[in-house]
Amino acid sequence: MKVKITAISYHLPETVEGVDILQGDNPDWDMPKILEKTGIHKRYISSQGETAVDLAFEAGGKLLGDLLNIEEIDLLILVTQSPDYVLPTSACILQDRLGLSKNCMAFDVNLGCSGFIYALSIAGGLIESGVAHKGLILCADTYTKYIEKSDRTCRPIFSDGAAAILLEKSDTDCIGPFEFGTDGAGHNRLIVKRSGAREADQLIDACRGSLEMHGSDVFLFTMRVVPPCINKLLDRASLTLENIDLFVFHQASKLVIENLIRTLSLDNDKVFTNFASIGNTVSASIPIALKDADTQGRLKEGDTVMLIGFGVGLSWGATLISWSTT
Repeated sequence: MKVKITAISYHLPETVEGVDILQGDNPDWDMPKILEKTGIHKRYISSQGETAVDLAFEAGGKLLGDLLNIEEIDLLILVTQSPDYVLPTSACILQDRLGLSKNCMAFDVNLGCSGFIYALSIAGGLIESGVAHKGLILCADTYTKYIEKSDRTCRPIFSDGAAAILLEKSDTDCIGPFEFGTDGAGHNRLIVKRSGAREADQLIDACRGSLEMHGSDVFLFTMRVVPPCINKLLDRASLTLENIDLFVFHQASKLVIENLIRTLSLDNDKVFTNFASIGNTVSASIPIALKDADTQGRLKEGDTVMLIGFGVGLSWGATLISWSTT
């Protein structure tokens, strides 16, 4: 698509949870063993009353502060699975809070770990077709609000955060092709029960569910679908692994990414990670990693970057972007 990413910003909550806090809350946890699997040394936790919309507003504000005319933005997509309300649409709230034009279309995408890739394809398609001209993607989640303090599977991994990504028209193809997939039979492998209309009678009693993750099943799913997805994407683009300058996976955990590197025989120097210091921020993890990679000098003009998201749904998606430093 003749569309390019022209700016990325992100925002993380003030509260940081390190390994010491996890150990203090759960003295029986074997933290060295947990760290060996997750590789995550600290995570960011939204405060009471601080929502995904609040985080997205902060990330969006950082990005928009550098723009001369935000009236040009006519597309806003919010990727979140922790909206402020079942209705209204959280993107509509952000359109107003960010001061965007009333001529801006705004909608939510309810996806998790693959959500940024999906939103990139939607926004890119709308801009390339002329329906929109300048688009803002916001990825934000506060999964930690759904995690019990004693949850050994989820708590050491998930982190709250938000990213803002600006898309504009380009003279050359900068995004695509895409490869997507869904295996809804595994929807209950990563789920918050008692959170919607399926069990609405339980919600009346304010009995909200907590996040449940079947870690081994999600890991096996990832190892089953991601390598073929990458190979299909390369075939579509008539490229090989050697043609990719940088791989940016969803920052799931050390165990997941190391096994993907091993299975695909990737060069470690070509895989960017930041999960150790940020954690798994769900849909925001890929754009946050892109921003950090750029800040650390890991990206240069014209680099071919592969983005791969996978997880809750179960769903996955991958694409290629040509990096622009302007």
